[in-house]
Amino acid sequence: MNPFPASPTETMLALAVVKTLVLIVGSVITYFAFKAYRRTRQPALGYLTAGFGLVTLGLVLAGMLYELLGVDLATGILLESCLVLLGFLVIAYSLYVQ
Repeated sequence: MNPFPASPTETMLALAVVKTLVLIVGSVITYFAFKAYRRTRQPALGYLTAGFGLVTLGLVLAGMLYELLGVDLATGILLESCLVLLGFLVIAYSLYVQ
């Protein structure tokens, strides 16, 4: 038995709220990383900024493509996952760069 029964409408609303919060928090993190990069001009912080930006974009992309452009959900999720992967690779590289 499902301990959290919800209608599809409630689930979609919850998903929209969570994705909006992810966009807001991810944007704030990206902004602070960018401010640090501008202040120090350290290449690693520039890569970190780009990585967080890609992850944030990727985490909200699938739903936006599906809802706004009518893209197949599986295709949107694939593009989302590719951007998140690329963002994590850039973040890892930023931690490696001296």
